[in-house]
Parts: sequence; C-alpha cells; structure tokens
Amino acid sequence: MAGIFKAYDIRGVYPEQLNEEIAESIGRAYVEFTGARKVVIGMDMRPHSKPMFEAIARGITGQGADVIDIGMVSTPMSYFANGKLKADGSIIITASHNPAEWSGFKLCIADAVPISGVTGIADIEKIVAAKSWRKSTSTGKISKYDIAGEYYQFLRSHAKMNRKLKVVVDYANAMGSLEIGGIEDMFEIIPLYKELDGTFPNHEANPLKADTLDVLRAKVVEYGADFGAGFDGDADRCGFVDDCGEIIPMDLFTALIAQDILSDGTAVILYDLRSSRAVKECIEENGGTAIMSRVGHAFIKNQMREHDAVFAGELSGHYYFKENFTAESQGLAFVKLANLICKSGKKAHELVAPLRKYCSSGEINSKVADVKSILDKLRVRYRDGKQYELDGISTEYPQWWFNVRASNTEPLLRLIVEADTKELMEQKREELLAIIRG
Repeated sequence: MAGIFKAYDIRGVYPEQLNEEIAESIGRAYVEFTGARKVVIGMDMRPHSKPMFEAIARGITGQGADVIDIGMVSTPMSYFANGKLKADGSIIITASHNPAEWSGFKLCIADAVPISGVTGIADIEKIVAAKSWRKSTSTGKISKYDIAGEYYQFLRSHAKMNRKLKVVVDYANAMGSLEIGGIEDMFEIIPLYKELDGTFPNHEANPLKADTLDVLRAKVVEYGADFGAGFDGDADRCGFVDDCGEIIPMDLFTALIAQDILSDGTAVILYDLRSSRAVKECIEENGGTAIMSRVGHAFIKNQMREHDAVFAGELSGHYYFKENFTAESQGLAFVKLANLICKSGKKAHELVAPLRKYCSSGEINSKVADVKSILDKLRVRYRDGKQYELDGISTEYPQWWFNVRASNTEPLLRLIVEADTKELMEQKREELLAIIRG
C-alpha cells in the first residue's frame, strides 16, 4: 500500500500495489472521512476497472452510503455527474495516462470539489491503514444512471459554429471517444485509435509527450484539417494541433479559449504561473481580468472559486470551466476552439501566430539533494527582480522571467525561463541551471 496515496489522487500498479481488498477499504474510509450518503462512481476502459468498481462500491455501500453507477465515462463526465446529480461526492476509477497495468481513484466531495493530499487523501490513508471506520448498521444501494446525454447537450449548448470543421482526433484507445462521442456529428471527424483498449496498443495516452502527437500532426496536414486534438487516458487533458500540424503550446491554448469566452463579455480568467507572458497580455487585451494561479488542479479549482473565475488553463493541458462545476471539460475546450475559428474566419495557425512572441525553455527538471538551499540561493541571487512565491520562486525582469518550483511527488526542481529573444532565454537558462545543478 506504500506510495499509492499521492498529492492529487490514489494510484498504483494493479494488483500488486492497488487491488480489490484495498479498494474496498478506500471506499469505507472515503465514507468515514466525508460523511457522504450519495456517491457517483465512474470508471475508465482498463480491464481491471470493473472489479475495482465492484470493490470500492462494496466498501461504500457497506458503510451505509448509496452508489450511483454512471458506468464507463471520461473524468470530466464524472465531475459533471457529481454536480448535476447533486451527489455528496464522486470517484472516478482511472490511472489517467499511466500504463495499462495501473489503476487509481480521483476523489471529490460535493460540487466536484477535489480531495487532495492536504485536504483528505492523507486522512483517508490513515483510516485505511488503521481500518478505523465505524461499523454501519445499514447497507447502501447501487443504482445506475446514464449521464452521457445530458453531458453532450451541455457541450452542444456552447457551440456557435457556422460550418462543420474537419478535425483529426487521436483518442489513444481511451476515454476521449466518450468525452466527445455525442458531439462528433457536429464535425467532420477523422478518427485515430478510437477503439477502447486499456492496453494502449498504439502509444502512451499522454499528449504532454510531443512524440505521442506525431501521427496526429501528420494526419492533420495530410487531410487538410482545421485542427487536431489528442486526448490523454481519462480525457481530462488534451493536446491541440493547428492546421499546419504544429503543436499549439498548452499555455497559448489558454489564451485562445479566453478569446472565445471574452467575446461574450468581461470575466475573470486564471492562467498558471508557468504560462507565457503572452497569455496574460491576451486576456487583458480582450477585456478580461487575468489572475495568476499556482500549479495543480486542486489549487486552481479552489482559486477559481475564490475569484469567481469562469475559466482556467494549465500548462499541462488541463482546461477548467466554471460551467462544468469548476472542473475540466476537454469537450468544451474542443468546442470553444471551433467557435473561435468559425467566428474569426481565421485558420488555427493564424490565431496562434500573434501569441508566439516570446521564447520559452519549456519545463526543465533537475534532481537535487536539498531543495530549500537552492531556492534560498536563487532568492538572494535574483533579489533585484520582482519576486513572488505563489509556487516556488518566480522573478520578473523587463525582458525575461523565470519560475523554479519543487515537484509535489519527486525530489526535483522544475525550471521554466521565458525571454524576449532566444539568445537571452538560453543565456539565462544556463545561468539558472548552473545554480540549480551546481
């Protein structure tokens, strides 16, 4: 059981680390911790997700709570069901982009508010380890509910397209086929790897790895498509490709969606602190209020609620919408990009081009022995810049900026540098890496 309780979810190799016995205990501990009486449970397409559903449902009902079984769904669909059905909480059984042999649980309380390491996963781990749940005098019931039709109607309600766009979609044999299954008729879809297969026979379901998008990029050019989309394993992340087959950086995609949203009026929009300066500038140029957020979905969703934000984008390809109970909806991101292309009359690459004005290093990881001492050095060395510590250390200068933050899960420091020119970015990147790795 060691190591399966993470910063944002519960995840491990099945059945060695995470199995039916542990799943049942997690179900009991979840009810003990949350006091939930009605829990939505969905699952991904992995072969072991069904027995894991049966086990965690057994634990939940054993503690007297009812389960609403929504079947096989994307993670955004489970968040939608949580809020729509006014449940006390939800659990989606998925290991996201991890390899086939993994399983996991993403946990929420009511209104799709996530349970993270600091807001409950650590407490649930303690309850599981001690088996310290109270004995229930009643047994809950399991009912089934098909949320798909309502979710697809929700996506359709945001569409403002005046023509059918041609889109290549890489489903990665995973849950993207359910995420947009009910809106495909609105587009001319060219599908890649659509068959559900939890062994991921074609490639890893992780659009953050650029090479997983190679086939998608080539097919967009081959078919003359308007854009391409590549989903991750549970479809709470998506990577987009423009009509020239170029990857749209995930932070710049935030700026594109902001433009569609802000065409309806001013709003608060969050962007993660690793994003290009172009994102903040674009939000403000289009009449929005841009607020920087720290990294991690639990933090971002909390910050969205604090500021009544309508949208937030993260460099990892998570896109969050107030309308989906302040949670991810890659189907909605998909629709809003289509809206912007139709409304502007521009091609996707023409929309992205003005945003590609700075040079970024991308996120660079370094293994370090002592995180604190390095952060202390950086704080002193760059004290002449504008510093803030929302997540790690960020420092801004007129022509460049950087962020260095510690990983939540590994002994790593993550660096990102952006500058007005490639030469300055490379110079500062090497300067910072010398301190970090020195």
